[in-house]
Formats: sequence, structure tokens, C-alpha cells
Amino acid sequence: MSALADSAPLGPLEALILGIVEGITEYLPVSSTGHLILTQRLLGIGNDPASRTFAICIQGGAILAVLGLYWPRVRSMLRLEAQGLQLARNLLIAFAPAVVAALLLEDFIDAHLFGLVPVVCAWLVGGVVMLGWKRLRDGNPGGSGLETMGWRIALFIGLFQCLALLPGTSRSFATIAGGLLLGLSGAAAVEFSLLLGVLTLTAATAKKALDGGADMLEQFGTAPVAIGFLAGGVSAFLAVRWLVAWLQQRGLAPFGWYRVILALVVAVLLWQGVIDAS
Repeated sequence: MSALADSAPLGPLEALILGIVEGITEYLPVSSTGHLILTQRLLGIGNDPASRTFAICIQGGAILAVLGLYWPRVRSMLRLEAQGLQLARNLLIAFAPAVVAALLLEDFIDAHLFGLVPVVCAWLVGGVVMLGWKRLRDGNPGGSGLETMGWRIALFIGLFQCLALLPGTSRSFATIAGGLLLGLSGAAAVEFSLLLGVLTLTAATAKKALDGGADMLEQFGTAPVAIGFLAGGVSAFLAVRWLVAWLQQRGLAPFGWYRVILALVVAVLLWQGVIDAS
């Protein structure tokens, strides 16, 4: 029998821990969803609709962090400047495929893939891909910037983002990898991934809040949600600033090793029955 079979309540401390985990991992190529599922199981929190809604809704803090860090880009789009309009067009094009895929696959994914076994498999596969593909390992330092990015590259990055619907894949990994493989520099791939994440995460958060927000608040109350939101925002702000500087110099290889090692460790814990696989 699993040591974590009975679901524990989600109090302020658990909300703080989950918010920090969300903020740190949301924009790193390691899968925030996978880390939140793992953290919830370690804290004794079960796989129920309210817990899944909480994990999505606290993304709001991470969204605000990116808006603050990239406000000049956002302001350029809001002012309808030429480069801002081009970037906004590319972001909308890249956003569209995930909307269609999510509408078609969300129920199936929630029912069958929100467990640690699929997450571990995705961590392992993603880590091997990062380590095996040179352009991902070194970050493509000689690549192009956002100013020369066309709509076709944006569309293909959007198709890559659809892979992130599978828990454990990582939206950041899918979009950064797509940008690198299509010729963007590491800095440009990260920036586009972050801005695209604002659109994608806002849509996902809003939908989840409308579908299950009332049940989440009834079960957990407003204080844990607020704590998770704030913790996610602060930790995401710090993680994003570090990530951009890191990828400009070192590429994705360390994240590949991290994913592989984490997948193997969690696989052993699942095999030993220490963690609930559901």
C-alpha cells in the first residue's frame, strides 16, 4: 500500500511550497506540471479536480512575473508599433495550434495522463532529446533574433507547444527546443517562449478557473490560493532572470541531465511504493 494513499488538506504551508515549485519550474524546461504532481504526492495531496485546478490557477503569479520582466515588449505591442505588431502576430499564430489541441484532448489527458508514470516517461524522453541534440545542448548561440522571425517559424513553434499538453513534457522545453531547431538563438527562443507562455497560461488558467474555481475555493479557501499565487510570482521572477542568462552561455544540457536523473529517482520510488503513482 502506498505511503501517501490518503489525501491531506492543502493548508498555507503546502500552498507556499507548491507556489515556489510552480514559479521556479514554470519557465524552466523541466515541466512545472510534472513537478507539481510529484510535490502534491509527496505532501499527501491527492489527484482530485480541486487539486488539479489549484495547480493551474497559481500560474497567474508566473504570468505577472513575465509581464513585468518583458514590459517594453508588451508595451510595444499595446502601442501598435511595427515590431510590436509583428511580434503580436507571431505570438497569436503560435498560440492557435495549442488551443485546438487542448479543446480536443483536454478531457482525455485529465482522465489518463495526470499521473506520475506518464510524467516520468516524459521527463526521461525529454532529457535524452536535450542531451542527444547538439543545437539544444549548446543553445545555438549564432541563431537569429525575434526581429527577423517570420510567421512560418511561429506556426511550427506553436505545433511544438502542442507536445506540452502531455504532463511532464514541459511547455518551455517544447517551445524553446522548437525555436532553437528552427534557427533562433537561445536568447530569442527563450524570450518568445516566455511571451507565448503568457498567452497560453492565461488561457489555461482562465478556463480552469471557470470550470473548477468555485469547487477549488470551497475545498481549500482563498488564503492558500493567494499564497500559492504570490509565491509563484516571486519565484518565477527570479527563475526567469536566471534562465535567460544561463541559456545565453550554456544551453540545455544541464536540464537534460536533471530530467534523466529525476526520472530515474522517481521511477525507483514508484517501484518501491513510496509515492502514489495516481
